[in-house]
Amino acid sequence: MNNNKGHLVAYIRVSTLDQNIDRQREVLSDYSLDETFIEHASGKDADRPQLIAAMKHLRKGDTLLVCSIDRLARNLDDLRKIVRELTDRGVVVKFIKESLTFGGDDSAMSKLMLSMMGAFAEFERSLIKERQREGIKLAKERGAFKGRKAALDADKLIALKARDKANHQKNRAQLAREYGISRATLYKYLSAETQN
Repeated sequence: MNNNKGHLVAYIRVSTLDQNIDRQREVLSDYSLDETFIEHASGKDADRPQLIAAMKHLRKGDTLLVCSIDRLARNLDDLRKIVRELTDRGVVVKFIKESLTFGGDDSAMSKLMLSMMGAFAEFERSLIKERQREGIKLAKERGAFKGRKAALDADKLIALKARDKANHQKNRAQLAREYGISRATLYKYLSAETQN
C-alpha cells in the first residue's frame, strides 16, 4: 500500500441479508482495495451505518469506489449531498458502471452527468416498483398472489418478543440483525403485540 497515493476504499450495498454481494465484489476485484465497507440495507433506508463508517474513514487523497450510482444513494438529493461532502474533503468518488469520477474540481458537464445519471437511477427504481405493483395486482386478480410469507414462524416470534422484553426494548437493531429481519419488520411484529 502506497500511503502517498491515498487509500482505495470500496462501498458495497445490497438491499437484504439474502442478496449476494459477489457481483459487486467481482467488479471491484480489479482494484487493490485497502478497505471495504459492506452494507445490508435498502437504498431508501436513511440508516446506513456502513456508509457512515466509510465516510468517517475516508481522508483527503483517498478514493471511494462504488459499483454503480444506485448502490450509494437513496435518491438524487442524497447522491449529490454525499458526493459533494466527500469531494469537498478532497476524496475522489468513482462509479465504475457509469465510468464517472468526481474529485471536487469537476466541470459543469461532469456535475450535469452526475445529476442526469442519478435521475435515471431514481427513475429506473420507480419503474421497477410500478411494474411490481402492477404484477401483484394482476396476480391477486387471478388468485395467484398470496402475499409475502411471514419472515418468522410462531416459535421464533415468541422468542423474539421475549428477547425484546428481556432487553427492556433496547438494542433493537442488533435484535433485528440476529433474526435476519429489517428493523421495520421487527417494529411491525412488536407493534402487533401491543395492539393485541
